[in-house]
Amino acid sequence: MPVSSSSSESFTPPGRTERRRQSWREWLIEVLRFGIVGALAYVIDTGLFNFLVYGPGHLWREIPVRAKVFSAIVATLCAWVGNRYWTFRHQRRSTARWELFMFIVVNLGGIAIAAGSLAFSRYVLQLNSLLADNIAGNIIGVGLGTIFRYLCYRYIVFTGDADAAPR
Repeated sequence: MPVSSSSSESFTPPGRTERRRQSWREWLIEVLRFGIVGALAYVIDTGLFNFLVYGPGHLWREIPVRAKVFSAIVATLCAWVGNRYWTFRHQRRSTARWELFMFIVVNLGGIAIAAGSLAFSRYVLQLNSLLADNIAGNIIGVGLGTIFRYLCYRYIVFTGDADAAPR
């Protein structure tokens, strides 16, 4: 007996296509959560760095680069947890290790964008002032890196799969 299909029935595979169907309100909430998690990660990174280098006992005063790497790692892990369990909680992957790996790769890309923006300002445009460095690296670079991170988190890192937690 032949199987007939009704045109009123449609199948949408789970994952990306499902996530793209989002109201403006849902998208705005997602973006706000992403911003809150990012701001918290920034505070953790900056606060921990300053505590380690300039806090009581000046624990890592002689090794500020290590302090920065350590504080950035802690902040990145906190951002992953916040984004995984709050911002993109409906799009988590079932394989947390792969998701964390992709999260780290994307964050390295965001860092490269900020550093590239600063390098372009310094070495191509020959802008060497404190103001130019902050505009290029901390405003334009971080801004472009943040847009890059959000899009990558949404479409590459937190893609959700068939085994993901139910909504």
